[in-house]
Amino acid sequence: MSTLDKLQSADLVPFINQTFRVWLDGVEPIELVLVSVTEAGSRRRSERVEESAPEARQPFALHFLGPVSSQYLVQHIYRLEHERMGALELFIVPLGPDGGRMGYEAIFT
Repeated sequence: MSTLDKLQSADLVPFINQTFRVWLDGVEPIELVLVSVTEAGSRRRSERVEESAPEARQPFALHFLGPVSSQYLVQHIYRLEHERMGALELFIVPLGPDGGRMGYEAIFT
């Protein structure tokens, strides 16, 4: 898998509707389901950038849903693990409840 700074939205699309586990000290792992991968508007290149320079990554967001619970993860960097993809250290932000489950977002720029 790509390193975090090289990760593209297309790398995550195959994992939509799959579970990522967050391991916290002293509690059972929390399972987050990747529900969408959304690309943001196109990024403009600076006029000072040479034409031979590679394009910057297209910004994108990952959206997760946590388990049905009255507890949720706070904004923080967490290690999310997937059985095939491996581990990612992501800064996730709680977005608010959705049907009794907390929504979370991680943004890549």
